[in-house]
Amino acid sequence: MKVDLWLWSLEADTQADRALLSPDERARADRFVKARDAALYIAGRSRLRRILAAETGRAPADLRFDYGAQGKPSLQNGPAFNLSHAGGMAALAVCETGVPGIDIEKIRPVEKEVATRFFSASENAALASLAPDEWLNGFYRCWTRKEAVIKAVGQGLSMPLDSFDVTLAPDVPAALTRIAGGMAKDWHLTALDAGPGFMAALAMQNYGTPVKVRWRTIG
Repeated sequence: MKVDLWLWSLEADTQADRALLSPDERARADRFVKARDAALYIAGRSRLRRILAAETGRAPADLRFDYGAQGKPSLQNGPAFNLSHAGGMAALAVCETGVPGIDIEKIRPVEKEVATRFFSASENAALASLAPDEWLNGFYRCWTRKEAVIKAVGQGLSMPLDSFDVTLAPDVPAALTRIAGGMAKDWHLTALDAGPGFMAALAMQNYGTPVKVRWRTIG
């Protein structure tokens, strides 16, 4: 299984990019209260269209998307993909076989109660065992890996975050170690280098098939 990845800044000429969006995408952009949020949304969607257009040989404005019950988009007659953005950066995963889930987060201060509320008992125990200056990175390793799994499953937050376990220690490879109603060995989980101040992860069900990750550059 091959997965292509892109990482880029969402800073863009929104006036030029807006023309690539569909009417419903432009309407969504108009609903943002903050101009900054609208600009980032337009930049993300237009770049997504450019990348998928290059992968499929179609015009960016001609791409059509379907949306699942949880709002997850899929490309009509095209490869599976998943897009994530945070802190002005975006990450995209595209693959012909399998369904990827990707998450990127900007590392910011977070209350420990968030981990207590959402993470599993074993994950909270692993977090508690970390040195104080490593706790925040451990939190975001856990969070991005769990979000990537949820996005690959496609159920949104209807899938409880504590229904599965991921690794989070700095010296342990990214892995899914338990998942309710499934087999952890059927999953591939990778920590991604998203640059200073960010954490990212990729997840997908591979059923034991090797996964080859390839970083792509923005053309």
